Amino acid sequence: MTPTTPDAGQRNGGGADFGFWRDHTHINLSPIAAPSILGLFGFAVSTFMVAANMAGWFGDETTTPLILAPFAFAFGGIAQLLAAMWSFRARDALATGIHGAWGSFWIGYGIYQLFVGLGGLPGTSTSTLAATAFGFWFIGLAAVTWTGVFAALAENTAVMLVLLALATGSTLLAIALIADVGTLRTIAAYFLLASAVLAWYTGSAMVLEATYKRVVLPMGKIGAEPNIPGRIPKQVIQYEYGEPGIKVGQ
Repeated sequence: MTPTTPDAGQRNGGGADFGFWRDHTHINLSPIAAPSILGLFGFAVSTFMVAANMAGWFGDETTTPLILAPFAFAFGGIAQLLAAMWSFRARDALATGIHGAWGSFWIGYGIYQLFVGLGGLPGTSTSTLAATAFGFWFIGLAAVTWTGVFAALAENTAVMLVLLALATGSTLLAIALIADVGTLRTIAAYFLLASAVLAWYTGSAMVLEATYKRVVLPMGKIGAEPNIPGRIPKQVIQYEYGEPGIKVGQ
């Protein structure tokens, strides 16, 4: 952006000054694809696999941790952490915080499950101490995610529902692990499964909108963005953010 210096009258001219800068501004665009597409898909698949195991749909206490560990580490952890850094580039504070927090968690979870599978650390199902410690981690994750729920209320209904199911599941899981309530742990797993399905839907909606250049699956966006299938997304030049031509968020 290369402005030309205005004269004194233009500097003091209020609206005229704005018009001068607008007319003498060179716009350089640097668009990127929505990072949350990768983040949501990574979260959806990893959460689905882990929550399905937690709900008792498959797996055991010895082999399953070794199978889950590398994929949770890579797809849930690395993919979401990369999405968080690219969301930072897109100036999306909500996606940066949520993908960053959960991506970091999935990396730690993958390492932990690897040690559990190799017999170096106790699992949460066999050790009360391990379950309690893991439960306290979910207190922190739930707090961060509840913050994300309230932030998403101002932007996107679909993202808000993803985070609402995730925050509820995290809260219930924290209570279940610390208080050692097996039934509540299963209920928490189903909330996490719901969050995974909603994340898949939201990521799919973003992909389809980007490829078809119109709304295919509505996401309940708040504000000027259209939510009706078939509508073309609006491209707003946002002078109020100080960077004309660069859209904030995803």
